[in-house]
Order: sequence, then structure tokens, then C-alpha cells
Amino acid sequence: MISAAERHVMEALWDKSPATADQLFEVLCPVHDWAPATIKTLLNRLLKKGAIRAERTGRKFLYSPVKTRQDYVEEESQGFLDRVFDGQVSAMVSHFSASRRLSPDDLTALKTMIARLEADE
Repeated sequence: MISAAERHVMEALWDKSPATADQLFEVLCPVHDWAPATIKTLLNRLLKKGAIRAERTGRKFLYSPVKTRQDYVEEESQGFLDRVFDGQVSAMVSHFSASRRLSPDDLTALKTMIARLEADE
């Protein structure tokens, strides 16, 4: 499982990789007010988790994501659905509709998705 802070590093790598630690510092430090040591710690955690890889080039490392952003979103979405709603999409939609968090645009999008799914069957 990737933490919120680690996800910011992954986002930077999905946007531009491979990248050196220095390049990541330039992107992430100003936005998150992090010290370079924080980013190095996050890179090491991601390496240990197998989420990124590092390739040595001279005296530096080039970091690249192992998984695509789409793979990450799919895994996290399924994990959330499993943990919170016992894997049931209908329970999730029911929860959000009961708490009135579905906008008219959300309802239109859901209806469109359902129509497409029914047409594919």
C-alpha cells in the first residue's frame, strides 16, 4: 500500500520518468515544502515496496515507476471497495446516494455507464 506522500512521488514519476532524485527535488520540494531528505526517504520506501526501480547511471540513480498510473488506480480502487464495502459496487453507490453526495452530473454519468454495460451484454 502506497501512502499519500509516496503517491505524490509516484505522480511525479508517472508524469516524467526516468528521473533523478535532483529532478524530483525540483518538482516536489517547492510544492510540498519537503526537504530533499524526505524525498530520499520516500524513494527508499517505494523501492522497498517494489513500486519503483532505480538504475544507476554514473554517480546518480534514475528512478522509474514499476506500475502504470492505471494499474495503481485499479488496485487502490479495488482495495478500497473490498475494505470499505465488502467488494460490492452497489453498496458503495448506495452509500454515496444515501449521503446525497451524488450530483446530477454523477447520476447522468452512472446512467450512461449502466446503459453501456447493458448494451455490451
